[in-house]
Parts: sequence; structure tokens; C-alpha cells
Amino acid sequence: MSTRINTNINALNALKSLNDVSNRLSVAQLRLATGKRINTAGDDAAGYSIAKKFNARAEGLGQALNNIGSAKNLLAVAEGNLNNIVDILTQMKTKTIQAADDSLGSSERNAIKAELQKLNAQIDLEVEQATWNSNTIFKKGSNSTFNFQIGAGSSATNDTLVFNLLSSSNVSFSGGNTSFKAAGLNVTVGSTTVSSSVYAQGLMSKIDTAIEDVSEALSYIGTVTNRLTYQETSLTVAKTNTESARSRIEDADMAYEQLQATKLQILQQTASAMLSQANVGPQAILSLFNK
Repeated sequence: MSTRINTNINALNALKSLNDVSNRLSVAQLRLATGKRINTAGDDAAGYSIAKKFNARAEGLGQALNNIGSAKNLLAVAEGNLNNIVDILTQMKTKTIQAADDSLGSSERNAIKAELQKLNAQIDLEVEQATWNSNTIFKKGSNSTFNFQIGAGSSATNDTLVFNLLSSSNVSFSGGNTSFKAAGLNVTVGSTTVSSSVYAQGLMSKIDTAIEDVSEALSYIGTVTNRLTYQETSLTVAKTNTESARSRIEDADMAYEQLQATKLQILQQTASAMLSQANVGPQAILSLFNK
């Protein structure tokens, strides 16, 4: 038993242990509350920096995935309008085949011509309606080229996909008339009459070329969509692996932290008890003064 009571060394040691345990318990409880092993830079300076970099990359990959989804939606709009145009052209071809038959008279051919003109006007309307976020898809101009950001970097080769329907296929559209670049074709019935079988067959040939060109444009859209799908799969895997790497560094092992918290709670209680006993210890000196 120490006979020096002016400074209670045992109590100070118990207090130091109690403060240390309380601080460690506070850290364990914070980790359990947040689910993170690193909550401040002081917890693990190097790990904190690395985890933030991984998190930034994962967020970037997530946004690139969102961009791919938007790009696919744009392509779906373009594909839908082109499918409608193919259907219209198919109907126009059917009508020109009908008009090529000399069993028809001039009034019947005029009726077919009127219908063809209406169908052609609908093609022009399809062109006008093919827009995405105020950008026209089928018209020449700077806004007909779309640079899809499909990666989390700045590489023009690896992280960007250029989509331009007008420069990548034989089909092009301009003004109020639908034209097809491959044959310099202008499918406007007003300038091509079906008043005879010869004229009807000439228009039929132009429509066949138009169908081929629009089909080529649909094929181009299909290849771009497939490229986006593969990139989407690749980015999903990359994002998952990046999140896994970040989690391994930053996230808390909840089972371990709960084990630590339970142990520290017990140590806190025992340290408090020992501090209480250390404070009582010097009172034994009073027995020296008893007579």
C-alpha cells in the first residue's frame, strides 16, 4: 500500500485507461453508426485519399451508365421514326405497283397519286418529329452529330462514341422533301407522276432505293446500340469492382466493430470500477491515525 496520498497515481492510471477505452468505444460506435471504418482523414490518411479516388471513379462510371441509357433512348426514337418511314415507303411501293397496272384509268391513278402525296408528307413529318432534347436527328447540321460520353475519362477514342446518322449511312433528309443520298433521290410524288405504267415503275425503282437506304440507316443504329450494350456491360463490371475496392478500404466490418464495441463497453465498466476503488484506496491511511 502506498502511503503517499497527495497524488493518487493509481487513480490517474485508472482514469487514463478509462479515457482511452472511452475514446476507442466512441470510434467503434461511430463506425457502427455510419458503416464506415474511415470517417475522417485522421482515421487512415492514406486509405481516406485512396477511397475518395475510388469513389470519384465509381460515381463517374455510374454517370456514364446513365449517359448510355439516354443514348439508347435517343437511338430508340430514331429507330422508331425510321421504322415508320420504312412502313410508309412500303405502302407507297404497294400503291405504285397498283398504279403500274394499265387496267386503271386516269381518275384511279390520280387518286393513287393523291394518296402517295399524303404518305410522302407523313415521311417529312416523321423527319420533323425525330428530335431529342431539342436536337434534330435526321437533319443536316451541327446538331445532327451526337458525341455520347460512354466512359469516365476524357479520351476521345475510348470514352466517347460519335453518332451521326447522316454521315454514316446513305440516307439523308433535308427541308420539306425527303431525299436519299445514295441515288440523289427525292421521293416527292409531286415531281414524279404515276399517270402511266412507265412513270409508276420509275417511281417504284426510286422507292426501292429509298427502302434500301433507310434499312441501311436502321442497320447503323443497330450496330451503335450493340456497341452501347457491350459498353454498358463493361462499365457495370468496372463500377462493381471499383465499389468493391473502395468498400474494402473504407467500409467497416460490422461484425468485428460490434465485437470491439462489446469488449470496450465491458472495459469501460471495469475501468470505472477500478477508478472508484483507486479513489477509495488512500482512505486506508486514516487507520494510521486511529488510537
